[in-house]
Formats: sequence, structure tokens, C-alpha cells
Amino acid sequence: MSGRSNTIYQRPLEILRNLVRYDTTNPPGNERACIQYLDGLLRDAGIETTICAKVPERPSLVARLPGRGEAPPLMLYGHVDVVTTVGQVWQHPPFAGEIADGCLWGRGTLDMKGAMAMMLAAMLRAKAEGFAPAGDLLYVALADEENAGIYGARYMVDEHPELFQGVRYALGELGGFPLYIGGKRFYGIQVAEKQVCRMEAKVRGPAGHASMPIRGGTMAKLAKMLATLDQRRLPVHITPVARMLLEGVAEGLGEEGRFARQLLDPAQTDGVLDALGAEGLLFNAMLHNTVSPTIVQGGHQANVIPSEATVLLDGRALPGFRSDDVLAEVQALLGPEVELSLVRYDPGPQENPDMGLFGLLGDALREADPAAIPIPYMLAATTDARFFAKLGIQTYGYTPMNLPPDINVLRSAHNADERAPVECIDFGAEVLYRVVQRYRGKHAA
Repeated sequence: MSGRSNTIYQRPLEILRNLVRYDTTNPPGNERACIQYLDGLLRDAGIETTICAKVPERPSLVARLPGRGEAPPLMLYGHVDVVTTVGQVWQHPPFAGEIADGCLWGRGTLDMKGAMAMMLAAMLRAKAEGFAPAGDLLYVALADEENAGIYGARYMVDEHPELFQGVRYALGELGGFPLYIGGKRFYGIQVAEKQVCRMEAKVRGPAGHASMPIRGGTMAKLAKMLATLDQRRLPVHITPVARMLLEGVAEGLGEEGRFARQLLDPAQTDGVLDALGAEGLLFNAMLHNTVSPTIVQGGHQANVIPSEATVLLDGRALPGFRSDDVLAEVQALLGPEVELSLVRYDPGPQENPDMGLFGLLGDALREADPAAIPIPYMLAATTDARFFAKLGIQTYGYTPMNLPPDINVLRSAHNADERAPVECIDFGAEVLYRVVQRYRGKHAA
């Protein structure tokens, strides 16, 4: 092994540049070459790896660094596939790994090859420095997160659960970066996420010749339904994580955080969200089950008034709610003229997360950034955490990056010009290594 390979853990940015240069756009994914690169780095360092694949071109990797046996294994995991760049205009090529204006540009720098590079650097550093963590350290690189996880986490959990035996805590994607609220840096550590609850809405009306307009028919009902979804919300729900988050914001902002306390009162929630405008989008999805119309189908011929139209609704259920709960709320909102049917429901992690590692993760952030205010966070979307939850694993979304206000992960991921400041990669690798060093299991501090 060359000296440069032996010390690559000191250069997480180099790892990330190499990862970005693998075009793992999903579909089709083609993650194999990227996984082989990671496997090579791990094996060169003398770390045992296992590769599993539902199909040859879409493998996932599990690496294990033995610990002292004093705590359950700690898992660092994420995905190497990325979303499409089709139709997007980039200032720098999305798969070139170019550095400009103090940032590494490219698809996946934020979601989530950046995290994969930092996690790998932490594991390789532990190995190079001869550090044995309290429990085994697992590094897991997955395929197919961006398209339902069928070839990645779902396959691994269903077919190879033995690889994760004993794991109770894991660090995954989308958390640990700053949310700038009231001029302060709140680092949202993700402890919960919403659940996919897709449904089809159908409206019907009389068909006829288009030369003889029909008032109040299918298209009018469709327009009314879409307007209702645009103008009204589903009922307010204050879940445990939402309460912890808003209480943390209120405490961190003092008197200026009065709006957060008001959001916790269901009688005031929606009015406060309206007053906050765009700034309220962060909180809206944490306080409601949500539904967004995404695909509309209706009509087959220009001169025929259609008898029915359908809309695919992308519903997201809060932790603790099930598909029947969301369908009932949507039905009550839209009325009896709309026929609803469930298309897909993916149960998510439990309503009350295990907060056993929150203190450790928050302390590591505060040490690296004294202005950090760690708060629990709920992701409005879904991650592979829902699959690992079936094995009793609590995932913390924890990609520590001291991002500036002009780079927001929630807006930049999946968008054109995705990029990560160079200094943030070293920051995250250092924070993750501190966590690995101090991990002691449930009551770590």
C-alpha cells in the first residue's frame, strides 16, 4: 500500500472528489464501480468487508472494524446513488468534482457522498491510529436509496439481517447541519422522519362532446380538488419530536422565539405559519400530515369531455400515524365526490425515538462550533432509516457540516449547482471521529 493511500483518511475531500466522479444516477444506479472504489480503500487498510447484491450492477457494502466489546456496534451508513441532473443547468459539470469558489461542486456532495467520504475517513483513521472503539464500528455503503431502496437497504435488511446483529444506533443522512433561525445556528440532529403514504384521487362526471360544455363536470371537480389542496392544510398534530424541536428553538432564541411556543398551540399553529410565510415551510411539514398532487391524468381525446380524472397524491404521514389516518384526513378535506385509494405505504420508525445518543452528538457539534445549538429534527421526507428500524436500529441523521447560510441542504440537494464548502468536509470528518472515540452505547456523554 502506498504512503498516499495509507493516509487518505487525512484527505476526506479527495475521497469525495473521487466519489462524485462516479456517475451513479438512479435510475439506473450502476453503483458497482463506486462500491468497488470504497471496498479497495477499506481492504488496503486491512478492514474486513462484505459485498452483497440483489443484481450484480447494484451492490452494497458492509465493513466492520472490531471494537472492545464494551458496547453494541455503532453503524455509519448511507447511499452512493444520486438523483438525476437531466434538465438542470450547472455552473460546473455535475460529475467532474471541480473545486471553485471554495466549494467542491457536484451531484452528491450534499446528498450524500459527502457524508460517505467523511464516515469512511473516520473509520480509516481509527484503523490507522490503532484505536479500537467501545463497540464494533460498521461502515455501510448502500445502493438505490433514491428509488425506494429495493436493491439497497430493503434487500440488505430482508436478506442479510445477520450483518447488523446487535446494532442499536446508527448515523445516517440529512442532519447535523445548521438551520439558521433568528440569526442563530441550530444544528438539527435528525431523530425521526415521515412516512410515504401515496394515494390516488379520482373524480367523475358525465362525458360528452366537447362542443357542448358541461358545467360542474369532471374537470370542474378536478379544479376544485386541486384548489382545496393548495389552499388548505390537514389537521395540526404536535408529535414528540416536533415538540422537542420547537421547545429547543424557543429556548435558543429567548423572547424572539415566541413564535415557536405559539406553534405548539394547535389553535394558533396555522395562523402563525401563515404569518411566517416562506420561513414557516420548515415547520409546516413537521406539524401536519401532508399531501401534494404530483401527476394528473384525464381525457383521451381533444373533442371528448372526460368522464373521470385521476391525481396521484404524494402523502407524508407523521410518526405514529398510519395510512388509514391520512386517508381519513384527506377524505374529510376533499369531500365525498373524491374517491381515494391507497397506492403505497411505507411504515417508518417509531413515534418516540430513542434519544440515547443525542447528548453525545450534540456535544461533539458544540465543541467543533461553539455557536451550535443542537436540536432534535424531523425530516419531512424518508431515508433508509425506515428499513433499519425494522431491526430495532435507531438512526440519527448526522452529517456534520458547518455550512454557511447561503447553502441549505434541504434546498440544494437534488438541485442544480449542488456543492459543499471544502472546509465543511474536514469539519464533518473530525466531528464524526470524535463521536467514534467517545461512543459508549446508550448512555454515552
